[in-house]
Amino acid sequence: MIIKNQIRPGAYYDSVVLMQLQKGLLGLDGVLDAGAVMATQANRDLLEQSGLLTAEANKAGADDLVIVVKAKDESSALAALNQIDALLAKRSAGVDQEFHPRSIEAALKISPEAQWVLISVPGRFAANVAREALNLNRHVFLYSDNVSLADEVELKQIARSKGLLVMGPDCGTAIINGVGLGFANRVRRGDIGLVGASGTGLQAITSHIHQLGGGVSHAIGTGGRDLKADVGAITAHQALEILGRDAATRVIVLVSKPPSPAVAAKLLAAAQATGKPIVVDFIGYPPPARKLGSLNFATSLSEAAELAMKLSNGDLRLEIRDSISNSPISNLYLRGLFSGGTLAYEALLALQATLSPIYSNSPIHESQKLDDPLKSKAHTILDLGEDDFTVGRLHPMMDNDLRIRRLKQEAADPEVGMIVLDVVLGEGAHPDPASELAPVIAEIKKVKPSLEVIAIVIGTEDDPQNLNAQVSHLNGVGVTVFRSVTDAVNHIATRFVNHPQSNYPQVSLDSFTQPFAAINVGVESFHASLIGQGAKSVQVEWKPPAGGNEKMAAILAKMKKK
Repeated sequence: MIIKNQIRPGAYYDSVVLMQLQKGLLGLDGVLDAGAVMATQANRDLLEQSGLLTAEANKAGADDLVIVVKAKDESSALAALNQIDALLAKRSAGVDQEFHPRSIEAALKISPEAQWVLISVPGRFAANVAREALNLNRHVFLYSDNVSLADEVELKQIARSKGLLVMGPDCGTAIINGVGLGFANRVRRGDIGLVGASGTGLQAITSHIHQLGGGVSHAIGTGGRDLKADVGAITAHQALEILGRDAATRVIVLVSKPPSPAVAAKLLAAAQATGKPIVVDFIGYPPPARKLGSLNFATSLSEAAELAMKLSNGDLRLEIRDSISNSPISNLYLRGLFSGGTLAYEALLALQATLSPIYSNSPIHESQKLDDPLKSKAHTILDLGEDDFTVGRLHPMMDNDLRIRRLKQEAADPEVGMIVLDVVLGEGAHPDPASELAPVIAEIKKVKPSLEVIAIVIGTEDDPQNLNAQVSHLNGVGVTVFRSVTDAVNHIATRFVNHPQSNYPQVSLDSFTQPFAAINVGVESFHASLIGQGAKSVQVEWKPPAGGNEKMAAILAKMKKK
């Protein structure tokens, strides 16, 4: 048995090519084991663990190619090493291009129509390649991982400011106008668009949609960190906005591992703002409700696909009931005046997913606690039956005085667009609450006709207050009545659609509707995949800048910025 190696200084090949080379060597006569890696410290450690690290290989630099063969004898080892060039030549048979440009800029001269740059180079170099693509006004699919969080935020901010999209880093899957990027599955075209911070999640849902007979318009990957608080879901927000404008997309699926609560609230509000039915699957995270307005929460990837299909086919009701107004309540707040503590809790639990920030005198999380229960702020849900309000006075189910005063106080706030209150009937409760509440609401509506007041009436036809009479009295002064918190919450979530005014340019839909064309920098199998799908792709012959010297590469990158 003998171990032979070959060192090729500065000869860069991507990991897929090296894997294919290694397999090719292992298939040769007399070869017992083989390794083909770029000589990073981690790869040298792996060679050592496999018993393949030679003294010469251990001295190689991070951007040197190391090929090691363990064979039964010297002639077999030498014969295998002599096959390296032939094996490398096979890697691109049938898909290789005659000329390999060495930069994105040069590649764009060959394919100026290319709007996308696929990047899969080692992470330590990927950010600079992505910057180059953005500077050339191209969208980026950034497969590379090990990109710093600071670089990710910077790249996405640059892209957003230019009306461009950065999918990733560590973005493994996307489908743009029928063309799969990375590890996408072949699925039929259709009217379901997806936004995913989970590559395999996108694959599972799109595949299941296909199996159910549906199809996909686009699947936009974000990278796994996009929904973290530090990044703020920049790409996800852009993706939702794109799919909201895309005429080919009727239903949107949002899939991710659990995002940070603040990010989730803003993202779900943005999802509602698309005006399209949304399926949400925050994997492993218990949904706040099954339905909130146009949001439909799934508890599994397969259920997300099934819900999307039902919505696509029109099998699910999109609204619990019609809103009294078709126009959303923008830049205004909700105030909830509850006498029932459990009702207040249920409303807060459900609404915290879509309304942010939201506060209460009886919060679920400490961050939601009101500084002063007597003064509401932003969205507020009050439990008027708490000790804050009931010491020395009757419970609000029995006495409407406190609620009427707070009703007037909230209505006078110019930032309030809706008030929700519960009216709980039954033995021991106020004998006729509507008779006291309705006149006050009528007077408020005269002064502020735009204010929407809704009521959750809890009771039966057999209650002493006469349920039908209570509902009729409230309806008579313009109150929208619901019989459950769930129905009311769905109505509220539908009405409070935030349409933030953005100074950022929109991503042009041309990039999503025109025939797909890309520049591929890195893993050659991605180039081959695009060609195999009938898309146009130009492969860049990328090598680490400055001979792999990271300090010098950083200096060169800074010089390019200037």
